[in-house]
This record gives sequence, structure tokens and C-alpha cells, in this order.
Amino acid sequence: MAARSETHSASSSDGDDGGPDDELLLAALLDGMDAALCAFDADGVITHWNREAERMLGWSQEEAVGRQGLAGWAVRAADAEDIESQLLGAMRSPGRHLHEFALLTKDGGRVLVRIQSSGVTGADGRAKGVYCAFSEVHAQIDLERSIALSEALLEDASWGVVLVDADLRPTVANAHAARAFRAPARAAMLGRPLGELLDQGMEELEGALQHVLGEGSPPAPAEIWVTLRAPLTDGPDAGTRGAGNASGHASEAGAESRRRCWRSGFLRLASPLAEEPVPLGVAWLFQDVTAHKRAERDAARLHFRDSQLHRAARAAAECPDPMEAARLHLEFALAGFADRALLDLAADPGPEPSPTLDASLDALPPSDTRLVRAASTPVADRGRAPYIEANAPSGIPVAYTEGHPALQAYQRCTSVRASGGTNTTAAHEAGEWARARSWPAGTVHGLCTVLRCRGRSLGVVTFLREAGRRPFDREDADYAEQTAALVAVAVDLAGVLERRGADHGYRH
Repeated sequence: MAARSETHSASSSDGDDGGPDDELLLAALLDGMDAALCAFDADGVITHWNREAERMLGWSQEEAVGRQGLAGWAVRAADAEDIESQLLGAMRSPGRHLHEFALLTKDGGRVLVRIQSSGVTGADGRAKGVYCAFSEVHAQIDLERSIALSEALLEDASWGVVLVDADLRPTVANAHAARAFRAPARAAMLGRPLGELLDQGMEELEGALQHVLGEGSPPAPAEIWVTLRAPLTDGPDAGTRGAGNASGHASEAGAESRRRCWRSGFLRLASPLAEEPVPLGVAWLFQDVTAHKRAERDAARLHFRDSQLHRAARAAAECPDPMEAARLHLEFALAGFADRALLDLAADPGPEPSPTLDASLDALPPSDTRLVRAASTPVADRGRAPYIEANAPSGIPVAYTEGHPALQAYQRCTSVRASGGTNTTAAHEAGEWARARSWPAGTVHGLCTVLRCRGRSLGVVTFLREAGRRPFDREDADYAEQTAALVAVAVDLAGVLERRGADHGYRH
């Protein structure tokens, strides 16, 4: 915008002009505005007309400043009286007034503009004129749409929205994002490093944000798994648990609930006012798709396990030796499921009553059950052969102590899960836990399932997982029980053939 000092009658008549420097400053300010601006004195004479108004309508400052009103050149004569009365009426009422008019361009065209008018008063309180800022309606609507979109995203969106600055610290977050981060309020997560909000997945997320700052927005959304920080009420030892530790199982369940998959889109923000693109940060939009991804994962896992059971059954049908078929079932079951499988058979699998599944462990009578190792896969234990060969005729039982998970599974005719460590557990503690249960070194999770066939308990199948794997869950126990049912049939058949061979005077 520019001001013509020689026509600045409204100010010079009262002796209020502030000198050449003030005039130059005012002219520079008006010319630098993005909106078109014109001003009228109290008599309706145009005193200011900036460069944006010249660009929009085509009338130069020399042609506009000094004219009486807008009639006949900037507006149609028929509309001039009504338009000028509304504009000049701003001198008699406080505040800003909004109007929409059609103005004429120098080449005869028409432009629909939105005008904000405001009265100007002198030191004595008398009206001295009107300033009018105007822009094309479609440009104003685009701006309002952008503002409305920003407000809607930051208030009512069903996606989480977080604006991250160049230091990768959240500066703005909507209510959905605060709930996703389990923050008590939006302000609680602003200005904090992401490491204070996330336990795992922070490096991947920060890497994605840095990539967007440096390279621009990615072509497609990314699915990022993160683990939220545990509440302070969990305590420092909340993640450690052992076999039979109810609080430990609750802690694992809590950690699983804090693990989320967020489908994330990223937009690099740059200042529209800078001559060169200056990154202001990243707009991060995300949606929680954890339930969907878990359903996909569970479906894929179920499909794979069903395929393994089918393949194992077909392969076992070709085995002439039932015990070889039992070992084959275990080998097929290990794929993607566990690191090791142990097959322990009861020395005397005679008929016995099945205790109720909900009986407490303390109420069970002492058991003299002896379990003999019949198979182990893989055969070697971290590069060395086992101390006692599996399926040896010696009948020497495995040195399981009272209360061992395998003995519990056999006595209770069910599956028993046990865990001796988490990612935070010291390696030597996990080693002592495995050694006390006569399991291979490195074992941190065990699942023992009884072998039942024709109303008898024939032994126990044990699946073991090492560090780096998650604990066994209920779905894992279901799969282990399906495998155990097939193994039990093969073991029972092997016993039948052995007894039949003994009756005929030879061993199978």
C-alpha cells in the first residue's frame, strides 16, 4: 500500500502530520500489505490506495487518490450510493464491518470482493475517515477453508494430529492424539522429547520425522509399532515376573496393551512467507490400527499353524515307526512357534483319575510321577549332545523337582505356562531359572502340555522359547494341545505295538 503525502488532507488539515520519515514509513507499510487497502476522509475523498489495490483493479495510485467516492469508475453508478453509504457508515459505529461488493476493474471487468471497513477518529474523538481492506472473495474463502480445516483437525478429527518442530518436539496436539499417548491433557505432551512419551519405536518414529524434514513428505502412509511409557504406578519392577507370578502376568498384559500400531502420514511444513522454503516442522497424522493388524497377524499365524499340522499329519502317515511320527510332529510344530521341544513319557502310564482343572496346586497330593525323556528336537543343546540319550531303554527319569511345570501339567491334565524373565531380566538370573528346571541354557519361556489318549496320561510335551521371544499365550497353548493330541496318538500306538510284540516274544 502507498500513501500520497500531497493528498493527505485528512491529517495535514489538523496539523497531525509527523514529518517525512513518518510518511515514508506509512507508505512502506501500506505497500507491503498482502490485502488491498483504500481510505476515505470524512468527505468521502480517497486518500490512500496501495499497490495490491492497483494490482487487483488496475487503477493506479495517481488515478485513484483524490477522487470523490467510487461512483463511475470503481463501482457502477447505480450501486455507488448504497456502497458508499455502507462504507462511510463505519465512521458512525464502532468496530469492524464486513461487506461483499462487486468492484469494477479498469478494463471493464467485475471482481467480487470482501471488504472490512473501520472508522478512524482523531484525538478529539471526531470521525476523520474510513480505512477499507479488501480481497477477492474466493481468496478469502480459501483462507477461511484452510483455517477451518486446521481447526477441525486439531479439535474434532478422528485421526491423531501432532505438529512437531524442527527439534522433534510436539508443539501442537489434538485431543485424539492426547488420548492415544494416554496423556492427561494436550498441554502435558507439548515441548517434551518423544522419548519421554514412548518406550519403544521412538528411534523409528524420529527417523521418519527427520526424513520428512530433510526429503519431504513420503508417498504413502507408514505403519509404525510403538510402545507407550508405562504409568508411574506400575513401579520399577513391574516388568519382571516368574512362574506363577500373577502380578507378572498382569504386567505382561499391560505391556501388550501399551504396544500400538499407528498408521502414520507425514507432511513437511514450510513457511509461505519466506523467499526460500524454510521448514517449520512436520505435521504428523496417525490412526490406531492395532486391532486390525493383530487380527491380520492372528489370521496369518492360524493359517500357518493349520498348514503345519496338515503337513505333519501327511508326513507322519508315511513313518513306519510311531515314535518317529511323534518326533516328526514336534519338528513341524517348532517352525515359527518355539526354539525347542521335549517329549517326556511317563514310566507307568496306567489309568488314573483326572483332577479338576480348577484345583489349586496346593491341594494336590504329592506325586511320585517319573518322566523319562523320549525325544528332544533339536537334538543338540547349543552344540553339544545331551547327557542322556533320548528314548534310551535305561528308564532313568528326568531330574524334575517337585512343582516343576511338566509335573504340574501331568498331574492336572492341562497346559502350564511359565516364564523366567523379560527383556530387563539379567542373563544370569534367567540362566539360573532355566537350570533349576532342567531346561537348556537360554530358556526364558516354557509351555508344558499333557499327552492324553484313551483316557490315560502318557507324558508331557514341553515347548521352550529363548530370550527375544514373547511369552506363550492362550492361543499358543491351544496350538500346543493340538500338537500334543497328535503326538499322544503316535505314542499310544507305539506302546500298543510294543506290548503286542512282547506278547509274541519279541520287542518291536
